[in-house]
Amino acid sequence: MNHMYRRRSVGAATIALTAAAAFALAGCSSSSSTPGATGDTGDTEQIGVSLIVKTNSNPFFIAMQEGAQEAADANGVSLTLAAGREDGDEDTQIQAIEAAISKGDAGILITPNGPAVLDAVQKARDAGLYVIALDTVPDPADAVDITFATDNFLAGQYIGQWTAAALDGEDAVIGLIDLFDDKAVTVDYNRDQGFLDGMGIDTGDVTVNGDEAETGSYSGGDYTIVGNEASQGAEDGGRTAMENLLAKNPDINVVYTINEPAAYGAFQALEAAGKSADDVLIVSVDGGCTGVSQVADGTIDATSQQYPVAMAELGVEAIVELVESGTAPETSEGLDFFNTGVALVTDQPADGVDSIDTTEAAGICWGGE
Repeated sequence: MNHMYRRRSVGAATIALTAAAAFALAGCSSSSSTPGATGDTGDTEQIGVSLIVKTNSNPFFIAMQEGAQEAADANGVSLTLAAGREDGDEDTQIQAIEAAISKGDAGILITPNGPAVLDAVQKARDAGLYVIALDTVPDPADAVDITFATDNFLAGQYIGQWTAAALDGEDAVIGLIDLFDDKAVTVDYNRDQGFLDGMGIDTGDVTVNGDEAETGSYSGGDYTIVGNEASQGAEDGGRTAMENLLAKNPDINVVYTINEPAAYGAFQALEAAGKSADDVLIVSVDGGCTGVSQVADGTIDATSQQYPVAMAELGVEAIVELVESGTAPETSEGLDFFNTGVALVTDQPADGVDSIDTTEAAGICWGGE
């Protein structure tokens, strides 16, 4: 498999910075009251905000919490942190939403663990809280007031386009490692379906994983889809998913994963099965600091970088602006969410596919300074 390509000059590394710089609060509802004010800091009251992430075990969400806390400290916000016990744990998130309502918070930032949280989200909105989803656009998108997120379909397209180019006409035997197999969430099917679309494979229903034809043609040659396995977005889940896929077809040479913890688990399973980095392409989404180092050392071949710190910071700032001036944020043009940016990261650039290298990506991983 040929992994060497000519480097293109691109400006993709500026995406996250320009996304943050372009964020503007445009006029919306205003109120004479100050919702969510808690405590007393002298002349001003603190604004209460709750950040509810999917899990504390994923570095992506840890970075998000750190970014939110930094923004809260800078803006005099009383921030409450909560998380599901694991990716997909909706019950704990619902409890955290109810606690935010009871405390009288001004707003909630949430990375939804699934559709079951939406009734509680509506209850919060009915109580006057402003609810911003981060990372994962709910279905429907207007179940929250706004979402700050990566364009996850585009993130998938980037790694799909790169994979098709990297294969250079070779037959693709594809294993897909998704998030869930018992519920549909947008971040899951958008990345999976974006990847296949980027490869030039007909996706059928873009809101359903696994309904594609098992065999056919991609943009560079023929493909076989071995199957879809759920990982829960975790390293051990990725390892088990890869083992299951290899049991179905040991000739897999392309592995898509929902995120980098799952990718590292898949790498471990491939290594245990005697597969080398020259045998299999592994592509993923996150672009976290650890993930970027894994691209640099060849564990992952390419990843799409997203910016959770920017999501969290912008979310906190938006709630502060709403409370102080009545001005609410707007979605990006043509989208039902505010796009916080994405860039393809690889040290094996392909002609026709914009990318940044790991040195550039390491300087902006997680979207921090």
